[in-house]
Amino acid sequence: MLPDGWRWLSDYASGDERLVIGLISGTSADGVDAALVNIIGGEPERVEAIAFLTLPYPDEIREAVLRVSHDGDVGMLCQLNFALGEKFAEAAMQVIEIAGLSMRQVHLIGSHGQTVRHLPSGGGTLQIGEPGVIAYRTGVPVVSHFRGKDIAAGGQGAPLVPLVDWLFLRHARKSRLALNIGGIANITVLPAKATLEEVFAFDTGPGNMLIDGAVRHFSGGTQAFDRDGTWAKQGRVDRHLLDWLMSHPFLRQPPPKSTGREMFGAAFLQEVLSRAEHRDMAPCDVIATLAAWTAESIADAVRRFVTSKVGQVDEIILSGGGANNPTLMAMLWERLKPADLRRSDEIGIPADGKEAIAFAVLAHRTVMGLAGNLPSATGASMTVILGSLTLP
Repeated sequence: MLPDGWRWLSDYASGDERLVIGLISGTSADGVDAALVNIIGGEPERVEAIAFLTLPYPDEIREAVLRVSHDGDVGMLCQLNFALGEKFAEAAMQVIEIAGLSMRQVHLIGSHGQTVRHLPSGGGTLQIGEPGVIAYRTGVPVVSHFRGKDIAAGGQGAPLVPLVDWLFLRHARKSRLALNIGGIANITVLPAKATLEEVFAFDTGPGNMLIDGAVRHFSGGTQAFDRDGTWAKQGRVDRHLLDWLMSHPFLRQPPPKSTGREMFGAAFLQEVLSRAEHRDMAPCDVIATLAAWTAESIADAVRRFVTSKVGQVDEIILSGGGANNPTLMAMLWERLKPADLRRSDEIGIPADGKEAIAFAVLAHRTVMGLAGNLPSATGASMTVILGSLTLP
């Protein structure tokens, strides 16, 4: 007789449909995104989105994440790892509740965790949110620690969503970009009829991270982000500050490349605010300029690294929190036209939930013994099976 763990793997692999939960908290560190999907069939998979939610972090959890990302000690890191495991488990149970299902019906959870340090040039990255806690609280097997194997193979451990973009967003006639604007912005390039070897992806630079940080600063912490792009819409872009921002060396660095809070976090925001104060800029002008930088850095990356290689882009499929900011979207459209900008919702993938869905799919691929990375995106020497499995 097979041991319980092996029997579970055998049952999972032989199933026709699997309910899988994907969990992630991004560089904005504002909460846990949880997506419940039904994964049908083998390779290539077919995915149906069932439910999605974001479980906000309490203020003390978010502050601890930001603190440990910059200067927290080992004791704080250990405690936060388990506290986040509880929050991730809670998010999984809540998404099942809103779907009207039972956790006993769930086959698998894929948890990306919360990145607290990403050092691609140094060959290291760390995501926390203890998978043992998630497995124990939910009673469901958990795949976690997705990034380590790619780094072991010489990659940067990021971005990992491009393989999922290729599975679900490639088009027979249209050249597409999958653009996700979270705390960091990243793009996946999908030429028409793209084979997996033709796909490439990279981080373009800040997405919402600095905009959110500036809003928190100027609102005294009463607002966490620029809802509906209201602050940016009321401001004027300062060309001098924007030119300085556009001179950042990361923007000219060729792919593969990835970045995070280590480069564009609190210290960088303080430099921006200091320069803005020196120029006597109003708060709305600072936020408008940061939004313009997000848009311009994305457009610059498309011109510099995409159209020069694959030609004109037909469609840009938008996801992430930035897709909910109409001022930022208008700035993007002005810089990227005539490409058609579409939210991923239009093709069945919730814009706010795409990355959580992606880690559900990547967890499924891990259990099925399928590779989850894309060397043209991460710089790895080969494709590898990602993650570690924790049984309940």
